Amino acid sequence: MGGDWANWLGPAEWQAVRLSVRVAFWATVVSLPLGIFVAYALARWDFWGKQLLNGIVHLPLILPPVVTGYLLLITFGRRGPVGEFLDAWFGIVLSFRWTGAAVAAAIMAFPLMVRAIKLAIEAVDPKLEAAASTLGASRAWVFATVTLPLILPGIIAGSILAFAKAIGEFGATITFVSNIPGQTQTIPSAIYAFLQVPGGQDQATRLVIIAVAIAMAALILSEYLARRVAKRVAGS
Repeated sequence: MGGDWANWLGPAEWQAVRLSVRVAFWATVVSLPLGIFVAYALARWDFWGKQLLNGIVHLPLILPPVVTGYLLLITFGRRGPVGEFLDAWFGIVLSFRWTGAAVAAAIMAFPLMVRAIKLAIEAVDPKLEAAASTLGASRAWVFATVTLPLILPGIIAGSILAFAKAIGEFGATITFVSNIPGQTQTIPSAIYAFLQVPGGQDQATRLVIIAVAIAMAALILSEYLARRVAKRVAGS
């Protein structure tokens, strides 16, 4: 049975699946600390430019993905201001590399991650944090011992949604890193490529099934965790 499953996908399809998982994993892991920080800032702090920050965070949800990819290309490409600096000083090249695909996927998935974590933080009663502060705990300790345990299901839910979004990202990725088999060809890019050649429909269909399965599993799991957040906070 395991052999049949392994043979269900061809080498090119498995390559796209493995690369997609790799890209989505690093896109989620690297952006998670920043996502928690931004979500906490938007949920708890009042500062000048808060609405501007909120708009920038959610901008990738509104902009056409190709526009986001183009902005990444002119910024992080080898001739872009940031890309040229990274290449000259650190030897880091993002454009047309799998690392660039991870950056594009992270930016497109970041709003979903922040939104899920922000809702979890807003559901926590600030009086609980204030009570810990009156006992002499620092802000960092209050966050680590009070806030973080309560919002952990929200963090997990946001991470799952971000991971699923990163796996399904297409427009920004193909614009920034192109569609190079074995290097930047993720599941959506592979589906697009297979549909452009005669006889590629079966391969595309198999990858579509995998993409739908991942997306549905992520939605179900994130909804389950969101309900746990609500019950946990209600019982606190």
